[in-house]
Amino acid sequence: MKQTIAAPPVIRLGTDYIGKPVSRVEGLAKVTGAAKYAAEFNVPDLLYGYVVSSPIAKGKITRIHADEVLALSGVLQVFSHENVPSLAWFDRSYKDDLAPGGSPFRPLHDAEILFSQQPVALVVAETFELARYAASLLRVEYAAEAHETDIEKKRDDGYEPGRGKSGFMPPPKPRGNPNEAYKNAAHQHEAEYIHLAQHNNPLENFATTVEWLGEGKKLNIFDKTQGAMNVQQYLTKIFGLSKEEARVISKFTGGAFGAGLRPQYQVFLAVLAALALERSVRVSLTRQQMFSLGHRPHTLQYLKLGANENGGLEAVHHAALAETSQFEDFTEVVVNWSGLLYQCENVKLDYQLTKIDANSPIDMRAPGAATGSFALESAMDELAYKAGVDPLDFRLLNYAERDQNMNKEFSSKKLRECYHQGAARFGWEKRNPTPRSMRDGNWLIGYGMATGCWDATQQKAAAKASLTADGHLMVSSASNDIGTGTYTIMTQIAAQTLGLPLEAVTFRLGDTELPEAPVQGGSWTAASVGTAVQAACQALGKKLLKLAQQLADSPLQGAAFEDVQFVDGVIRLNEDISRRVGIAELLDASGEEKVEAEATTGPNMLKQQPYSMHSHNAVFVEVRVDEDLGTVHVARVVNAVAAGRILNPKTARSQVLGSVVWGIGMALMEESIMDHGFGRYINHSLAEYHIPVMADIHTIDVVLVEEEDDIVNPLGVKGIGEIGFVGVAAAVANAVFHATGKRVRDLPVSLDKLL
Repeated sequence: MKQTIAAPPVIRLGTDYIGKPVSRVEGLAKVTGAAKYAAEFNVPDLLYGYVVSSPIAKGKITRIHADEVLALSGVLQVFSHENVPSLAWFDRSYKDDLAPGGSPFRPLHDAEILFSQQPVALVVAETFELARYAASLLRVEYAAEAHETDIEKKRDDGYEPGRGKSGFMPPPKPRGNPNEAYKNAAHQHEAEYIHLAQHNNPLENFATTVEWLGEGKKLNIFDKTQGAMNVQQYLTKIFGLSKEEARVISKFTGGAFGAGLRPQYQVFLAVLAALALERSVRVSLTRQQMFSLGHRPHTLQYLKLGANENGGLEAVHHAALAETSQFEDFTEVVVNWSGLLYQCENVKLDYQLTKIDANSPIDMRAPGAATGSFALESAMDELAYKAGVDPLDFRLLNYAERDQNMNKEFSSKKLRECYHQGAARFGWEKRNPTPRSMRDGNWLIGYGMATGCWDATQQKAAAKASLTADGHLMVSSASNDIGTGTYTIMTQIAAQTLGLPLEAVTFRLGDTELPEAPVQGGSWTAASVGTAVQAACQALGKKLLKLAQQLADSPLQGAAFEDVQFVDGVIRLNEDISRRVGIAELLDASGEEKVEAEATTGPNMLKQQPYSMHSHNAVFVEVRVDEDLGTVHVARVVNAVAAGRILNPKTARSQVLGSVVWGIGMALMEESIMDHGFGRYINHSLAEYHIPVMADIHTIDVVLVEEEDDIVNPLGVKGIGEIGFVGVAAAVANAVFHATGKRVRDLPVSLDKLL
C-alpha cells in the first residue's frame, strides 16, 4: 500500500533509519517463544495461588471455612481479610499513580463486598491444579444486601466529578447561547446514544510471578503491566519495601489496552503470599476473572445539534452520564471533543457520573474519545442528512481552524488532508447520497465516514546510553512494550542519532532497575521515551566528540557538536565529510572500555503552552448488509491519520490496523451484558463476549498523512495507538444507516436492531 511518511525534522543526525519500515527487532524472540511473559518465568520452589471470587455484588462475608481447605495435603495457606497483616494498604489516603478521586479498591481489606467477582480469598498450594481444586472447595458465607447495577435507574442521581488525581479535564464552561441558537436553527437534531460496558480482553491474562530471592525481603516481581515503575511504587508503599527489595520486571506484555495502567489485584496477592510464606509464588487470573478488573463504562449520551440553512453549525449541546463504582470517581474526557472538533460559537458540554455496585471502570483504548466520538459523529451524520449536505462536505464546511475550547491555535492540524486523501483512496465520490439506494444483489451497500481526534502529549522520561569498546550501543529505559513496537522505534532513534547499524544497538525496557519512564498509555511513549532516548544518545555523542578532539592531530579539533554528524559508525564534519573519526577506532585509541550518558526529558511548557496539540483522522467505511438477514459485513475501511512524524510506517500501520479491527468490534459485536438480578456480567468469556475474528475483517487501507510539528516534542511525533481507533465505530454505524435507512444509536449494531 502506498503510504505518505512525515518528513524528518530540520536537524538530522545519523544514518537514516527513522521513517523506514523496519521489522520488529523482538519479532524473532516472540515467534520462537524466547520472549517470556509474566506467567512463563520458571523460578525454583514455586507455589501457585488461585483467586476465590465473590458470587454476590453487595454485602458482607460472615464466615470463611478455611480449615477444611487447609487440611488438604499440599495446601499451604488461605489468605483472606481474616489473616492479612496490617499494611499501609489500610491507609485510605494512599492512591496509585493513576487513581481517580475516591478510595482505591483494596483486596482482602475487610469483610465488605463492593462488586460481584471481588477477590475474597487466595488459596496457595504446591501445584496450580491443587490450588484450583482447593479454591473450588472453599466455603464462604455471605450476608447479601440489595444492589443496584442498572445505570438506567440512576439517571436522576448524576453528579459532576471534581478534578481527581487521574488528571480529569472537566468540560469547558458554555460559550455563546446554545439554547437560543438551537431554538432558532434551521436544521435541528436531538437524540440519545448508548453503549453498554465493554471489557479490554487482551490475549495475555493478568498474572504475576514473584521470585523469592532469600535475601531479606528481596523479590523479583514478573508482572503483566503497562508500567513497571508504577507497580513498584504501588508495592513499596503498601508493603513498606525498598525499591531494591521490589524489582518489577515486565519485558513483554501480551496486550492490555489500558487494563494494565493501574496495578491489578493479582500483583498485590502474589507479593502478599510470597512475603508471608517466604517462597516464590505465581498468581494467574482466569478469563472469567479478567471481567472483574474494570471496563469501559456503560455511558448514556444526549446530543442536540443545530445548523443554519447552509449547514453551518449554530449550536452544540453534548451531555454524558457514565457509571462509576461506589468507592471511586472514575472519569473520562467524553464530551470535550464536541467543542473542539468543529467550528461553533454556541456550545454547552456536560459530564456526570452515577454510582453503581460494580468495580471501578478502567481506561480502555482511546478512553472517553471512543465513547464521545461515536455519539458526536453519529449526530453529525444525522444533521448532515437533515441539512441536505454530504457528510464529508458537512464536516469540511464546519472545519475548526482553532481550538475554541481553550482559545488556542493548533500546533499542527492536517485533518483537511486526512479528509481529502482518505476520500480519494476510498472513492467517496461514487457514493449515492440517498439511503438504501446502493445494492449488489441481495446486499445493501452503505458508505459512511467519521472524524477522530486525540491528545498529543509528552511525559517526563529518562534514558541511559552506553557504548562499549566493541562498538555495541546499549540504550535503556524502564518503559514497557505492550505490542506497539517500542523496542523497534527506540532502536531506530538510537541508531540514527549515533550513526550506528541497527544490529549494533540493543534497547532494554520493562525493568525498574532502568531509568524511570511513565506508564505506556495515552499514545505518549514515542514522544516521551523517544525524546529521552534521543537526548541520552546526543549526550553520549558529545562525550565521543570530546574524546575525538583529544586525539593527536584530530580532524575534528575545534568543532562544536552542531558542526558534526554521526553516520555509518563515524563522526564527521558537516562542511567537510572527509574530516572524520571512526567511533570504534576512537574508543580503542582512548582506552575507554565504554562511554555512558543519561538524560531526563519532559515537555517544554513554555513552548507548548500557547498551543492545542492533537492528532486527527478521517475514517471511511463500506458495509454490506444482507437485506433478509440483517447481517452486517464491513467490506472496506480507509483510515487516514495525521499523527506528526511517523517513526516507523510498518509498526504505525499495524497500530492502525489493530485499531480498526477493534473499532469494528465496538460497532458490531462488543457488549458486556449485566444480569442486574445478580449484579454480574454474564458473558464473561471469549466464547460469549464477541470480538472480531479473521473472517470478519476484509480490506483495511491505512493512509499516513504527512504532518510536521516542531512544537509537540523534539522528535515531532504525536503517537498513533489511540487515534486510529477513534471514529471507526461511528463510521460503521453511519455506513449501516446509508445502506439500510435505519439509524441505530445504541451499540453494538446487531442484526436484531436492523430487522
